[in-house]
Amino acid sequence: MVKKMAQFQTLTGKRETVNPKLTALKVELAHVEDEIEKLLNTLTGTSAVLISYANTKIEELDAQRQTLSKESAGLSAESMSPEQIERLSVYLNRWEEIDFDDRRLVADSLISQIRAKGECVAIEWKI
Repeated sequence: MVKKMAQFQTLTGKRETVNPKLTALKVELAHVEDEIEKLLNTLTGTSAVLISYANTKIEELDAQRQTLSKESAGLSAESMSPEQIERLSVYLNRWEEIDFDDRRLVADSLISQIRAKGECVAIEWKI
């Protein structure tokens, strides 16, 4: 984490503003998640054919949800306020001293996804 942030020592934030694109992405993401939930709720006691169609639709919606989440994470990172950046910098400068909960807070702010396959770990950063 500290090494990654070292690349962004000149990182600056914007004053807190409403980002309409981020808001629209969050609304669309909530809509997709609602659709997935509705589909899952209707699957109880249905036929195998209907389940097959529902699985296909859920896979499409899940791919759309993942895309929206990535876009949203990117826009969220771009709209970090100077206060958030300062707080993260303080945590990262004292990384060895801070507790687990503070480390998790920093990780949540900077990482959108971690994928582990076998001995390979891929981190998708928000910055």
